[in-house]
Formats: sequence, C-alpha cells, structure tokens
Amino acid sequence: MTFEQIIFYLFSAVLVAAAVGMVTVRSPVYAALCLILSFFTSAALWLLLEAEFLGLVLVLVYVGAVMVLFLFVIMMLDLNTDPLKEGLVKHAPVGFVVAAVIAVEMILVLQSAPFQIATPLNPAPANNTEALGAILYTDYVYPFEIAAVILVVAIIAAITLTLRRRPDSRKQDISQQVQVKRADRVRLVKMKAETKEQA
Repeated sequence: MTFEQIIFYLFSAVLVAAAVGMVTVRSPVYAALCLILSFFTSAALWLLLEAEFLGLVLVLVYVGAVMVLFLFVIMMLDLNTDPLKEGLVKHAPVGFVVAAVIAVEMILVLQSAPFQIATPLNPAPANNTEALGAILYTDYVYPFEIAAVILVVAIIAAITLTLRRRPDSRKQDISQQVQVKRADRVRLVKMKAETKEQA
C-alpha cells in the first residue's frame, strides 16, 4: 500500500465519521462543525484526485461562505432541535434501508460499461482549471449563461421581497432634502434677557 492510498483511506474514514457525526449529534453548532470537517476532507480527496480547482472551490465557497452563514443563523436563532431528534431511533431502520438502496444503486452505476474505460480517450491536461474553463466557455457556454441569468433573477427576487412597502417604514427623499430651505427647518425665537431682579 502506497503513501497516497494511506492518505486516501485516512481522509475517507474522517469524512465518513464527520458525516455520521453531523447526522447524529444533538447540537446544531456541532453538526455544522462536523459538516465543515466533512467539507475539508472532501476537498483533500479532490486534491488527491488532482482536481485542485474543485477542492479549492469547495473550501472557499462552502466552508468560507455558506457554513459561516449557517453558523451565524444557528447561533442567532438559538434553535432547539431536541424534539425533532426524539424519533431518530424509531426512524433509523427506514433510514438504513434507504441508505442501502442508494449505495446499491451507486455501485451498479459505477460498474456499468461507461465507467469501465481502462485508459482515458484523451490525455489529461496538465492544468485541469484551464481545461475546465475551456470546456465551460465553449461547449457549455449556453447552460452557463442560463445559470447566470437564473442567479441574477434570484438575486433580484430576493431584493424585491425584502424591499416591500410598509406603512411604518421611513424612507429618504433626496430631492426633498436638497430643496429644503432654512425657514422650513429653523425657527428663531426672540426672548428677553433675564435680569437679576427677575431671577
């Protein structure tokens, strides 16, 4: 067994343990931390498979952005998931059956003819990031543009939903602020000076 295989089995074991811990732990914060650990180990496996771009994207996007948002929401909401996990043992057999069926399906797919190619048809490029970009912007440029448009529409929809008109909300009117005059905001009051006798 080579050193690369030892590292692969080590990261795989940590990944499986982190995934199981994410499902079984009771604290949402610990579950999120287990998910972060599983993302890191998955990125390490991608690096072992010489897919540096996918590994770095997994760490930067999911760990650096998504999981930070998850942790922020979990700690702000102070979720109590104990009632939700009371039926974990009762529904565990069904979960194991579904997991076994999915595992069998994946094994059958991986053993099919398209996955049994001994050598790649084309030699692998030295830089997979460059090859991925070339394929993405040539053969799959239209699906890429459609995905970009869908994401822009989703961003606009999210902004629109948050900017609903509310009767109790206050908004700035820049034109009204610019056209304001001193007489509209300042009132000068003339008062008599107090003397010692009046005091």
